[in-house]
Amino acid sequence: MATLDLQEQEQLDNLKAFWQRWGNLITTLVTLALLAFAGWNGWTWWQREQGLKASLLYDEVERAAEAKDVDKTLRMWQQMKDQMPRATFTAHAALLTAQVAFDGGKADAALGALEWAAEQAKPQALQELALLRLAAVHLEAKRFAPAEAALARIQSTAYAGLVADKRGDLAQLQGQADKAREHYQAAFLALPKEQPYRQLVEAKLTALGVDTSSLTAKETK
Repeated sequence: MATLDLQEQEQLDNLKAFWQRWGNLITTLVTLALLAFAGWNGWTWWQREQGLKASLLYDEVERAAEAKDVDKTLRMWQQMKDQMPRATFTAHAALLTAQVAFDGGKADAALGALEWAAEQAKPQALQELALLRLAAVHLEAKRFAPAEAALARIQSTAYAGLVADKRGDLAQLQGQADKAREHYQAAFLALPKEQPYRQLVEAKLTALGVDTSSLTAKETK
């Protein structure tokens, strides 16, 4: 049997003392770390599975939308909303479903999909896009207060031009021509020159007697 010299024996005694003092804590920490790692792996696997399932269901929504099958589109989106409400695909499906329902004469269903997306959609950009479309639906029905409330919730500067345009529509529908001009001018200046929608805003300004060349000159200064 091998014998230990004094130095080795001292090191062994120190190791035993250290383990006796800290062994349970070390074991607990290692166990927690392994559990956390396993949990993270489980979470990422579940996320991947949810993402795959959401993409497959979204494909079904798209096919139903292309076929103009309003009832199936609504049914497939309802399934997505019930099973995976936080998935980005579900938010996209809500916007697509709203358009299909609106075109198919089911305004209430379109409104419901947009209202859901305006509250639940992730990321924020999709939520604000839903609010923009919700405002447009309210304007179509001349529901002015809900339209303004939806526009007021949009904070992203990326939508500043489109929000100004909708506020111009709101003002014009209420017979406020001066305010409409002001909003349309803000929309014209905020929208990129290459964006086709800017031409529509330009047409609205021209109809209200505004020479847009003066606005273009202001941009170049």
